[in-house]
Amino acid sequence: MIRLLVAAVLAGLSLTPAFAQSPDLIFKKSTVFRLLTWDDKLATYAIDDPDIEGVACHYTVPEKGGVAGGLGLAEEVSDISLACRQVGPIKFKVKSEQGEVMFRQSRSLLFKRMQIVRGCDAKRNVLVYLVYSDRLIDGSPKNSTSTVPIMPWGQAEAPRCGDWIKD
Repeated sequence: MIRLLVAAVLAGLSLTPAFAQSPDLIFKKSTVFRLLTWDDKLATYAIDDPDIEGVACHYTVPEKGGVAGGLGLAEEVSDISLACRQVGPIKFKVKSEQGEVMFRQSRSLLFKRMQIVRGCDAKRNVLVYLVYSDRLIDGSPKNSTSTVPIMPWGQAEAPRCGDWIKD
């Protein structure tokens, strides 16, 4: 009972604007066949950057099958791949800080989450996205990085990401 209470409190504390949108499932591919329970799968999702119009990220995560995975009780591994691209004219909506969380998602019943964070390489005018997983006690060094060079789109001039970093 206490564990459930702690989990509910932690879940409430972790509600941030990074939860504002749900990723779009693109497809799933089975990787391990299980005869009587759910298969292990790789799932590919898409998400738009909520603060920068014109940028979309795709990430692939393993999803455990079996009884625990099928019931949502399995702790997922930290292997996550990431690719972000410019998909339209880039428009910054708000100023942000280096390493600000763009998206966050739970990867276990308790304490483990995946995060996509964003930064700006002002010298090269490139957005940098990093995905990693962490736990309350210890994190994982497994990560993936993707960059989005900010390019002109149609007649629109390319904005400078350095102008949108908080000092």
